[in-house]
Amino acid sequence: MRIGVIGGGAAGFFGAITAALTNPQAEVTIFEAAPEPLGKVRISGGGRCNVTHHCFDPAQLVQQYPRGGRALRGAFSRFQPEDTVAWFAARGVPLKTEADGRMFPITDDAATIADCLIHTARAAGVQVRLKTPVRGIERRDRWQIQLKQERWDCDRLLLATGSNRLAYRWIESLGHTLIPPVPSLFTFKLNDPRLRDLAGVSVDPAIVTLGPGKTKLQQTGPLLITHWGLSGPAVLKLSAWGARHLHDQRYHAPLTINWCPGETPDSLRQILAATKHATPKRKVSTAPPVPLPKRLWQRFVALNLANPDQLWAHLSKAELLSLARELTQGQYHITGKGVFKEEFVTCGGVELKEVDFKTLASRRCPGLYFAGEVLDVDGVTGGFNFQNAWTTGWLAGRAIAL
Repeated sequence: MRIGVIGGGAAGFFGAITAALTNPQAEVTIFEAAPEPLGKVRISGGGRCNVTHHCFDPAQLVQQYPRGGRALRGAFSRFQPEDTVAWFAARGVPLKTEADGRMFPITDDAATIADCLIHTARAAGVQVRLKTPVRGIERRDRWQIQLKQERWDCDRLLLATGSNRLAYRWIESLGHTLIPPVPSLFTFKLNDPRLRDLAGVSVDPAIVTLGPGKTKLQQTGPLLITHWGLSGPAVLKLSAWGARHLHDQRYHAPLTINWCPGETPDSLRQILAATKHATPKRKVSTAPPVPLPKRLWQRFVALNLANPDQLWAHLSKAELLSLARELTQGQYHITGKGVFKEEFVTCGGVELKEVDFKTLASRRCPGLYFAGEVLDVDGVTGGFNFQNAWTTGWLAGRAIAL
């Protein structure tokens, strides 16, 4: 049996390795246009590679996927993060868990993961053809892969092409429905004087809300002020869940920030009033009575009080309420989409109803399989997108080789 795999990323390598290990008699070949495989693996997680997440309950795991969670429920019962950990450990690459659940190789070096995949593929007999862009695919008696100077035939074909737009055209030409791809996992651009010159200030946790109306979405987590606006896990997760809505709005949308989770305007007003009573002769700007970075507190004090140097005793009821509302119901406006350099994730891809998620086989084209981001599946930040690649690659690899 001859198996072709287009795409030398995480899903492609995992699918090819699994196919070769499942059927040692099969001839498995990966086609990759780049001069080096596993490009995303090498740069993900700041060069450390966030391999997966320490969430070993499939029912909880699927909740981290804005799109595709339902389809992955059964898939994760067969190969989930616990299996990923065991797979790499068996090949001499133990993983570690960080406080937020993200899992990395203990070397903190993404090259460890890339090298493991490359060496395992080589040992399994997988052929890797680099600098070999695919020009097109066609189904006749067998699959025909059109390369620059040759045609390469195979019995079965795995597409692990990520968000490659040329591959999307092949997929549509084969009769599959393509959900229009749009960016997911990105930062927010904001042009707001309240955040100016505060790059590097972070709040953990904060609540960010996209809305109002039917599109109202909310995330809680670390929030980072940047030179261009906002980043951090809370924003990245919100961008993932709101990816299609934000795209439709051309990345202009209202955003509400509660810098003091657990507090409402009224409860925070009471805290501020109690501070006024307890320390009337202290300057308001001296120290925040709530867990906030001092620079951020001083900025809000300066913008909401008539005199930023005034004493607590001189705060009026209106100023107390204004400051409380600013900290719990701050109204901002997203003016554009930034980038998250550690991830390149899209929402959209092959319509999931047209794929058998027990095998990742196409329901439209016999002998065609999919894995990874080419599917309309995407997860939030934290190792979930790589887990999708490992799981779908593993299922596709087993099925394609039998």
